[in-house]
Amino acid sequence: MIKQSIIENVLEAALATGGDFSEIFIEDKYVNDFVLQSGKIEQSITGRDFGIGIRIFSGLQSIYTYTNDFSEKGLLAAAERAALAIKGGGSGTIHPLHKEIITPIHQILHMPHTVEHARKTAVMRQADSIARQYDPRIHQVKVRYFDEQQNVLIANSEGKFVEDTRVHSRLSMQATATEGTEVQTGFYGPGAHAGFEFIEKLDLNHYAGEAARIAVTMLHADECPSGKFPVIIDNEFGGVIFHEACGHGLEATAVAKNNSVFANRIGERVAPEIVTYIDDGTLPNEWGSLNIDDEGEKTRKNILIENGILKGYLIDKFNARRMDAQPTGSSRRQSYRFNPTSRMTNTYIAPGSSTPADIIASTEYGIYAKYMGGGQVSPSTGDYNFAVMEAYIVKDGKIERPVRGATLIGNGAKTLQLVDRVGNNLAHGAGMCGSLSGSLPVNVGQPMIRVSEITVGGTKGE
Repeated sequence: MIKQSIIENVLEAALATGGDFSEIFIEDKYVNDFVLQSGKIEQSITGRDFGIGIRIFSGLQSIYTYTNDFSEKGLLAAAERAALAIKGGGSGTIHPLHKEIITPIHQILHMPHTVEHARKTAVMRQADSIARQYDPRIHQVKVRYFDEQQNVLIANSEGKFVEDTRVHSRLSMQATATEGTEVQTGFYGPGAHAGFEFIEKLDLNHYAGEAARIAVTMLHADECPSGKFPVIIDNEFGGVIFHEACGHGLEATAVAKNNSVFANRIGERVAPEIVTYIDDGTLPNEWGSLNIDDEGEKTRKNILIENGILKGYLIDKFNARRMDAQPTGSSRRQSYRFNPTSRMTNTYIAPGSSTPADIIASTEYGIYAKYMGGGQVSPSTGDYNFAVMEAYIVKDGKIERPVRGATLIGNGAKTLQLVDRVGNNLAHGAGMCGSLSGSLPVNVGQPMIRVSEITVGGTKGE
């Protein structure tokens, strides 16, 4: 991307005022983003973005800047300007750069940029057709196709020099059903760290059909009762609750500043013995996976909670200084425009021994959250509220009638302690996570679980 000699000069210039660590992040990214709505391509974005980020540490002081000027003069000027903000007393040194060869974990068969747009839009039209044909009450379908190829080079004053290519592909389908004045929406959005082969192999009958089925099912669902109930949360994207309400609290971004309910609690019991919570960036071709993080560290399997005991955090290089700890391959950023920090990759509750049938059969009365919707959480407290896209009443061990308007309200740390059943059907769901370093592809996952009590906000009393 840029000559090694220029990179070395930039790293050295960044330390001129006493910094003790410098880093350069070079990104060259290609993106395709298409939206089909009302049977027509309403959006077609194809672009390339190139830029360089420069970071400097001096003790617990961090400076970050970025530029699109990749000339040596421009890069040196950016590094020197950033260095002026450092008031270091040290004398940082540059170690010789040694290129690290990465063995890719994720097999890419068909790079998206080599696939003509007609093949991509053909898949979109097929998904649109499947959803529309599901039921005459499907009034609107929106299909979004997204792919990106991100080439990165990361080098630092400690001698790190590594390059990587990341490829993401995703197809999301949203169906809207109407009848009279009633309007309901269903959504499914599978994605992978993979090429166009992932898109071509998708079971569109399942994904587009599910989006349509959810919308139609919820059209005449009863109003959800409100109160405190046992709640069964299905697998796959059901894991979004613990991603938001617990996962963010295990990131060093919050932990290092004691802005997390999990800070300084390593070795303590924070969940029942049946709960093991993991973040694993090495899962082959999963949406949140990477070969290396955005500081050049290899991703790994980080066990955060093991059999209910808090074992560790997700730690980036800078917050490792605050915590006197080691990085965990968890530093991420949306692009060169963002300063990296600790973020999740593929975070999930490990499978247990219960079957979904047993979990439902053992529930006298409660709510079954089959598909989760969006929500909000306060990272410092873990307090959350999440909408449920598709929900049912469970009565006498059987799934009964569908209900709508369900909202789950609680506190992540407390909800974690109330998990009393963990199923054996682990699955992952693709999503986008927004935080300090931008919006990133992440997987959330879990098997079916049951929480003994969650406050359910509904539209009628029970």
